[in-house]
Amino acid sequence: MRSLLRIAALVLAGGILVAQEADVPVPGNVTAEGLPPIPASIATRLAPYGQFRRAQLLSWHATRREMLVTTTTDTVMQVHAVTSPGAAPKPLTDVAGGVTVAAAYSPAGGDWFVYRKDPAARETHQLWRQETGGPPVMLTDATSRNGTPAWSPKSGRIAFDSNRRNGKDRDIYVMDPRDAPTMKLLSEVSGLWYVAAWSPDETSIIAVEMLPGNNTALWFVDVGSGKRTPLTNDKVPSIWSSIQYSGDGRAIYAVSNRDSEFARVWRHSAGAWTALTTEGDSVESAALSPDGATLAVVFDRDASSQLEMIDTKTLQPRPRPKLPPGQITTLLWHPSGSDLGFTFGSVRMQGDVFSVESRSGAITRWTSSQIGGVDAATLPEPEIVRWKSFDGTTISGVLYRPPAKFGGRRPVMINIHGGPNNTRERPRFQGRSAYFLNEMGIAIVYPNVRGSFGFGRAFEAMDDGVKREDAVKDIGGLLDWIGSHPSLDSTRVMVTGASYGGYMTYATAAMYPGRIRAAFAAAAISDFVTYLENTEPGRQEDRRAEYGDERDPKLRAFLAAASPVAHAAKIKAPLMIAHGRKDARVPIAQAEAMLAAAKANNVPTWFVVYEDAGHENFPTTAANNDFNFLTWILFVDNFLLK
Repeated sequence: MRSLLRIAALVLAGGILVAQEADVPVPGNVTAEGLPPIPASIATRLAPYGQFRRAQLLSWHATRREMLVTTTTDTVMQVHAVTSPGAAPKPLTDVAGGVTVAAAYSPAGGDWFVYRKDPAARETHQLWRQETGGPPVMLTDATSRNGTPAWSPKSGRIAFDSNRRNGKDRDIYVMDPRDAPTMKLLSEVSGLWYVAAWSPDETSIIAVEMLPGNNTALWFVDVGSGKRTPLTNDKVPSIWSSIQYSGDGRAIYAVSNRDSEFARVWRHSAGAWTALTTEGDSVESAALSPDGATLAVVFDRDASSQLEMIDTKTLQPRPRPKLPPGQITTLLWHPSGSDLGFTFGSVRMQGDVFSVESRSGAITRWTSSQIGGVDAATLPEPEIVRWKSFDGTTISGVLYRPPAKFGGRRPVMINIHGGPNNTRERPRFQGRSAYFLNEMGIAIVYPNVRGSFGFGRAFEAMDDGVKREDAVKDIGGLLDWIGSHPSLDSTRVMVTGASYGGYMTYATAAMYPGRIRAAFAAAAISDFVTYLENTEPGRQEDRRAEYGDERDPKLRAFLAAASPVAHAAKIKAPLMIAHGRKDARVPIAQAEAMLAAAKANNVPTWFVVYEDAGHENFPTTAANNDFNFLTWILFVDNFLLK
């Protein structure tokens, strides 16, 4: 963002600029092909839209009413302390490139914490210990992939998953983070696992096995011997989350779609699971107070989060906290049980930290992040829109319209989320995307194609395996819907998305070539066969359960035929491709294959590679993000608006 502001300052100063200062330079860590020069005037107009911040709750202090949050220092996310509601966040880390959103104070007291950081941008997250005033200390081996640690409640040990044994399987390890050499392999496993919780007496942990295809299993792991005992034995694939022990260790609480279409809260005691919330009332997350008296539950209602405080004895709700429509994440109780902290985001804020008093339901705001040049009050409220797909299935999405100052039929950008099935679009803060609305008069639709989470397990499975292209046809239904609305211009429609959304972008441009004006795909799958063969080894089986196993000859033939690279000759719309060189999930070869195919088809193509970027948080750095958005704006201006 500093680079954008510097260019803006030069332009606004009214001085005479030399030729090279009139264009935005290509960053040194970016390889760009086919792009025209980017005028500095775009950076000037975009600059205010990048001056927003967000804060996310990480951890409560063990004894004081203080917390750790992440928010930006300069241009990257760092860990900060907030000592009281409304106090200025105090930076505690100064890590190049920022930190991963996972850090927590030791529950054993003191002012030190552990955080995760991926120093190589290859999802090789390492664990670090940070003490007040001291340098960070790496606790892991610098090359393995290490998961988010779970803290033991008394001694302050951590348990976490790591692939350090063979680079693939996520075994369970235990360590005293004050003494890294104490790290030991607790349980050798096969596949993807992570640690959810310690028992109050620290004799066992609950580990989650990530099984192929929207399925998980819970296990007790004995901390002394490493012996595993099953906690679940679901006959139908189920997803388990928000797992924790009661304070006395006699019960376990969790959120799962076990035996139901939507997720509910479950309690395990006396060897059996009992549902605590009703079927059909979809639960997003839950957290039990330290004294076990109050269960905080976030329900998914009308595309918004609703927080309920439930008495665990009567299962009756307490006074409901008063919050506007928005999304609640990261439920964390203070160890005293007096406050429940959470992160809240809405169309008016990207994210800030709040707490609710457990008995009264009174809300306290802890952080107030700036929203820069985004004046959400000038924009119409987002709309939940619905349309029928080719087979009669109702598909929904979120529509953002530009301000009323833009008359006539408005061009449309269809922005498809990644996943395919771990994400759902809801009304949210638009950040820089508000530039397309406010400055360019473009309507934006975020569709929830089949396979998206939040609509029940049947909907989530509707795109599996050989049904993959049915999700692309959902966009065909959206194109029909756009054509039926006189306020939208069906002759000027762009499609974009990242990761799986990038695959959908390619596939939509190929399936509906006469109806798509431009397409921008980032970190995208273009060839399912080579993607499945070369994605990060720990993810292969899970992805095969979703897309199909390329080792099966019949499925291999289907995957090859369904791959966008096989249909590149059908794409007529100008194409922009962006990818990170270090991407381990979707290797750079996926972008290179599509580039070659597009060139062979004589399609105008812009190709941008971020040499230091991986897949997570693409395009990773502030400089990359600046350049990515500037190229996106210029691409839209050249091929959607003109």
